[in-house]
Amino acid sequence: MKPMPITEADLHAYVDGELPPARRADVEAHLAGHPEGALRVQAWQEQKRALQRLFEPVLAEPVPPTLEAVAAPPRRQRGHAPRPALRIAAGVMLALLGGMAGWWGHGRYQAPAVAGGLPTLPRQAAIAHAVYSPDVRRPVEIGADQETQLVTWLSRRLGQDVRAPKLGGLGYELVGGRLLPGSEGPVAQFMYQDAGGQRLTLYVSTERDGNPDTAFRFAREGGINVFYWIDGPFGYALSAGVSKDELARVASAVYDQLDKRQPRH
Repeated sequence: MKPMPITEADLHAYVDGELPPARRADVEAHLAGHPEGALRVQAWQEQKRALQRLFEPVLAEPVPPTLEAVAAPPRRQRGHAPRPALRIAAGVMLALLGGMAGWWGHGRYQAPAVAGGLPTLPRQAAIAHAVYSPDVRRPVEIGADQETQLVTWLSRRLGQDVRAPKLGGLGYELVGGRLLPGSEGPVAQFMYQDAGGQRLTLYVSTERDGNPDTAFRFAREGGINVFYWIDGPFGYALSAGVSKDELARVASAVYDQLDKRQPRH
């Protein structure tokens, strides 16, 4: 019997440890043959561990008496509206949970580099590419039709002027971009796409790990190739599932456009 296809729900259930053994084995076999999917699952697992580390101290704290009083009010009579304090507390709780879901739900947590693994910059860029490039409905937060606003917004958030390279001559058009959290501050991601639907992403970070080396370097994470370098205040990483030669061609054009020594047009 042909196994059922692996869905997004299966991957999330795998991360949460909610699959029966047989289905878990199916998912693991699928991930072994799909490196980009495995990288997305890895990002979700790191996200889950980060949430646990973040909120474990809070869970150990005693509940404040005032909150206990609001959370457990006297039983109200039928037809009576809940107390204003309870409505306010419920609203605050929903807002907090909604904000947490929006921030964490799309895999926005960027994990630190693992000892002995890739440097932080290319690894974070590869994870961000794996998480967002397959997204059909909302791969970016601001589209290319609002490029000026996008660049202005990202520049303000990063505290430095950022630029979206022009890659139309190489067959890649800007899709848009988004803001991501880095290990110590905000990060920008620009996404491009060719006529065949192949996407590549440019990851722009002000976190350089104290590394002054500006050399042009190559890395590979799962099925994703990454060229990365340091230029001025930024670390750049260009990621895609294309061949190394193709990515090098595009990365060279990006480097030439963004190099501080190049004249601005």
